[in-house]
Amino acid sequence: MKRHLTDRFCATAKARDGEAQTDYFDTQVSGLALRVSRWDRKSWTLHYSLAGTRKRLTFGSYPGLGLAGARTRADEAKAAIAAGHVPSLAATETLKDICESYLAREGDKLRNTKWRKGVLDRHVYPVLGSRPIAEIRRSEIVRLLDVVEEGSGPSMATQTLSLVRKIMNWHATRSDDFVSPIVRGMARTDRSEQARDRILSDGELRKIWTTHSGVFSDYVRFLLLTAARRNEAAQMTWAEIAKGDWTLPATRNKTGVDLVRPLSRQAQAILASLPKAGKFVWSTHGGAVPIGGFAQFKRKFDKAAGISDYTLHELRRTARSLMSRAGVPTDHAERCLGHVIGGVRGVYDRHEYHREKAQAFEALAGSIERIVSGGGDVVQMRRGKR
Repeated sequence: MKRHLTDRFCATAKARDGEAQTDYFDTQVSGLALRVSRWDRKSWTLHYSLAGTRKRLTFGSYPGLGLAGARTRADEAKAAIAAGHVPSLAATETLKDICESYLAREGDKLRNTKWRKGVLDRHVYPVLGSRPIAEIRRSEIVRLLDVVEEGSGPSMATQTLSLVRKIMNWHATRSDDFVSPIVRGMARTDRSEQARDRILSDGELRKIWTTHSGVFSDYVRFLLLTAARRNEAAQMTWAEIAKGDWTLPATRNKTGVDLVRPLSRQAQAILASLPKAGKFVWSTHGGAVPIGGFAQFKRKFDKAAGISDYTLHELRRTARSLMSRAGVPTDHAERCLGHVIGGVRGVYDRHEYHREKAQAFEALAGSIERIVSGGGDVVQMRRGKR
């Protein structure tokens, strides 16, 4: 689509309806186009012919490279082509350009696109985003990881490395010359060391259950009663709750399908005690935004409870273990967690297991209640007739 590009248009341009990306060709500099994706990512491209073959050169992202600069770069590239020189993609594309191209092309296939973009925005772009990708050295990646590790810990440094490695490898499959500077051994954590199998002891559960530290205390107890992931619960809305069920929509579920969790009486009681103002159930801003700042909340909570060295995800693992102690059948417990049952059974068995999941969550709540009250061994639940 041709039009006279202006700074105002470039700032507000959108992809046309039904298109993953739209090219707006400049009428002032032939071949120059502003490429706008449906995610509002914008990059500059130059379309040209070489030996009768149409080619495209991507050389910067907007607004990092403005309209005037893009026209200058395009004229320089066209002059080089006219002189018989082939412009090098690797010499002009920055790491941010490549990252944004990766997200634009692969975003629909990725499960955690928003998280990946957040990591790039927070950790990668400020340090290496403007560097031409072909010039990035291994030592620069190491320094980037040092910064991330110092600020956010070794686990986040390893996750950042994994993301950058994936993007660089993707770029290498599309480039004739690029070779990723990342090699084995650069991770800040070992996978075998990072894997955890910790569950909370009965004594720790009592401390958690009897500690009152504002809304976060109820949130932690709700995680235990529902075996939910941290963000699944944190972002839940009142609209997702109906008739004693919490329906996690497919758009927020890791498996991409709706997940119905029948809430135990204890879980429902916690929700009933919360203010109903705003959209979000768990919020410190009147329901306007979901709860966040987990690290700060957890430090305060752990200090009050007198426990440490556990993650919020380990509440989910603890809940699953308690279901087993209560005699909940494995299939029912796995469905409570939202895990997909594989194999032939997973394909043909479409029973929703609502009653079985309800029994499992009641058994989980009963187990926690007996532990907190100082009772004896957890009593196994009776298996209802199918």
